[in-house]
Amino acid sequence: MKNINTEYVISALSNTTRMRSVLLLLEQDELCVCELNDVIGGAQPNISRNLGLLRDSGLVIDRREGQWIYYRINPELPEWVSEILQAAKTGAIGHEPYKSDLIKLKEITNGTESKCRT
Repeated sequence: MKNINTEYVISALSNTTRMRSVLLLLEQDELCVCELNDVIGGAQPNISRNLGLLRDSGLVIDRREGQWIYYRINPELPEWVSEILQAAKTGAIGHEPYKSDLIKLKEITNGTESKCRT
């Protein structure tokens, strides 16, 4: 694992869309852009741009499957980064918008609402 810059990690997590995306990825092993967009809302290009910044920071990795891009938390993160992410998740539980995000995520991943999982 390459060295992860502390400043890049903190900067990446300072944006609400990026933080919500990371928290959702901590909850669900892997999500595609459309699933994250369905949960978080807003413009899909905004979600994609923020996921790209998370990827560039080293926090997430991606894989392509056809037209879909799936993201997940980088499994090779240093322990200190994993601890920050877990602390953020613990602090967010029960608070908005994360609370609503989890409800939407369960609807999408447990149901047939996802467009990208066949």
